[in-house]
Amino acid sequence: MEDLKKYIRSVPDFPKKGITFYDITTLFMDQDGFTTALDSMEDYLRDRKAQKIVAVEARGFLFGAVLADRLKLPLVLARKPKKLPYRTIVEEYALEYGTDKLEIHADAITAGEKVVVVDDLIATGGTLAAACKLVERLGGEVAGISAVIGLDFLPYQDLLKNYDVNYLISYDSE
Repeated sequence: MEDLKKYIRSVPDFPKKGITFYDITTLFMDQDGFTTALDSMEDYLRDRKAQKIVAVEARGFLFGAVLADRLKLPLVLARKPKKLPYRTIVEEYALEYGTDKLEIHADAITAGEKVVVVDDLIATGGTLAAACKLVERLGGEVAGISAVIGLDFLPYQDLLKNYDVNYLISYDSE
């Protein structure tokens, strides 16, 4: 899967000096690269026997929607506050520079359902851990986490140690 790196654009000093941003939009622009990523993620979801997909805002929606269509699975959106129209449950999580929140609809997961959480990138793990907690609060079982990129130089392993984490390519330094 390391050959997928050729489809990822590295943008130095974005969003601030000293940070390298791994831009996945270039993967979306290459049909072969995008298909290869989706095929690998699909295999993982199948192996985990997913019954639903929770996709994390915003780029996770792109992967989650395609995977849900391919696998004929329901798609649940994990969104920033006040974006969902019905009753929600909320999970707050820490960021480097403060806190943020994720929400899902209160009736989105049924007790016992196997759910895979999908996003584009795993950084500190806070957002994905919050999405997993939302699934568990509704009685779902997090069968795994799937992403395209894992930033191995960031400490996501601590927050996500209780979950099966799958990503296609990794970066070991900023």
